[in-house]
Amino acid sequence: MPYFLVLVILSFLSVFILFPISQQFLTSFSNDVVGVSTVRWVGLRNYERLFADEDFWFSVRVTFIYMFFVVLGSVSIGLFSALMLNRAFRGRNFARSVIAIPWAFPEVSAVLVFLWMCNPTFGVMNVFARLIPGVDENLQWLTDPNLAMPLVIALSVWKAFPFTCLVILAALQAIPNDLYEAAEVDGANRLQSFRLITIPEITPTLMLMGVLASIFAFKQFTLIWLTTGGGPFGGMTETLVLRIYQTAFRFFDLAYGATLGVAGFVIVLGLTLLFVFVQQRQERARGR
Repeated sequence: MPYFLVLVILSFLSVFILFPISQQFLTSFSNDVVGVSTVRWVGLRNYERLFADEDFWFSVRVTFIYMFFVVLGSVSIGLFSALMLNRAFRGRNFARSVIAIPWAFPEVSAVLVFLWMCNPTFGVMNVFARLIPGVDENLQWLTDPNLAMPLVIALSVWKAFPFTCLVILAALQAIPNDLYEAAEVDGANRLQSFRLITIPEITPTLMLMGVLASIFAFKQFTLIWLTTGGGPFGGMTETLVLRIYQTAFRFFDLAYGATLGVAGFVIVLGLTLLFVFVQQRQERARGR
């Protein structure tokens, strides 16, 4: 029975994960384009095109900008929310349930509500924007190059931070109270206890949340595609995932789209290996 269960899992992973990844690698070395009658091996030609493609490097830069602010926002807001929910107050259980709503909300439904709020004619966002001194006209939220990316980031942070909050909250509750009591006896104030006890104890969790938030931001498609479509101008919000989609399914260049996908896979793999390396170093340092 144990071997049978493992076989089922390995079969699922092989068919739905390993096979598509290997097929993508093979396609990246071909000239597979819709309309080409004969698919042939072209070696590293697609990768040479990749390194010379300015649009690719621009989408990578947009991806890292988007990913940096999503990770920073989701982890910092998640940490602040977890610290608040870790305190004893009336209605705490209800608050913990409510804060999970953005994470559980379907992405398409969340985008539809967000588009209604940002409508330049009757959206509620402009009602609040006109309260700011100097803003006399309705703002074009998702078609303004200066506002589109911040709004997409804000929507992504709103969607991602509840999961981070709940995981960090679980890590906070796992910290022994004896540590805080001993620190209080030694004369430490709340800030010192937070800096010397709380942060070191939850650092592995914060790092894990940073990696998961990075992967969430890197592979995010629905929120960006349905709000801006990668625009408004010159691919201002076109991340690498959207670039892959456009190349493979709009311009039907399957081989180059697979090459872009391999590049994204390598970037995510590098981020994961970096996390493992840093985590192992921290564990060795704590073991000393």
